[in-house]
Amino acid sequence: MGVRVSRANLASAVANEGCAGMIASVGLGDYEHAPGADFVELNRIALRDEIRKARRQSSGVIGVNAMVAASNYESLVGVCAQEKVDMIISGAGLPMHLPAYTAGTNIMLVPVVSSARSLRLIYRKWMKDFNRGPDAVVVEGIHAGGHLGYSLEQIQQNSPTLDQTLAEVLQFISELPAPFPVIAAGGIFSGADMARYLAAGASGVQIATRFVCTDECDVDIRFKQAYLDARPGDLTIIKSPVGMPGRVIRNAFVDRINSGHRVPFKCKYQCLRTCSPAVAPYCIAEVLARASQGQLDESFVFAGSNAWRCDEIIPVKRLIQKIMQEYNDALLSPALEMLH
Repeated sequence: MGVRVSRANLASAVANEGCAGMIASVGLGDYEHAPGADFVELNRIALRDEIRKARRQSSGVIGVNAMVAASNYESLVGVCAQEKVDMIISGAGLPMHLPAYTAGTNIMLVPVVSSARSLRLIYRKWMKDFNRGPDAVVVEGIHAGGHLGYSLEQIQQNSPTLDQTLAEVLQFISELPAPFPVIAAGGIFSGADMARYLAAGASGVQIATRFVCTDECDVDIRFKQAYLDARPGDLTIIKSPVGMPGRVIRNAFVDRINSGHRVPFKCKYQCLRTCSPAVAPYCIAEVLARASQGQLDESFVFAGSNAWRCDEIIPVKRLIQKIMQEYNDALLSPALEMLH
């Protein structure tokens, strides 16, 4: 949901319904129309504006997703600390030093992991250096959208499954002196999915893809229409210039880059630590910015594996009502009873 997909409008609408509304901090700065502007400061200003706008529109829980791989990660987290957001969710790398950047605040810190091993490393580091554990953890499976914390081989083999990773993380946390909540993520689409993962031991779920097709989502209508038009076979994995697999909806642009097409660009800043501008076939930041504006002839949209199931654009309030109805219906299912 990064690069201008989940911003203040979507986050505040979600928060107003009693859920946690998340602003994706990466790529918010309008650098296309501000040539020569300082990249770090431009994005600090943009994130601050989005947080304050969300606060004006909601008194609910507003958080920020901050990618460790972003070259201005510390700067963005600093804005979150100054603005006293309710929580920071941090992945795309291990947020080993996150507590240092939020010292003196009550911000909930929630790392995103793809394995129990990753969580173990984070937990030990935080306890040793900061005398605190995470407030919760997001366990993200291979069916998520966008950049994925798995190898291409793991994604193709569908291993490990979210169920397996969740069980391993829950086991690790159960052995800690102060356990904390686990949030399941990656491919979770319906209230029935939510019911299943709560029955399996999760304390909550993170849903992203389905919220693209809402009135309040901040992207262009053409971005949302790509979800509505997608078929199961259109969801595909690409190798991103940042060195990670990414799940996108296939279109003509995806076919061109897969065939070796290069989009020349001049990197004014290295926005992601893992990107090598000299060899990258295109600028991922520019592509995703165009996508948010609906310029899909020269871009692609990130999406979770269930994007093809989106079939309407509705208000956030109505979507959450539907998810909760699906959840309540699932509670009556005999299959769910078997998980308890």
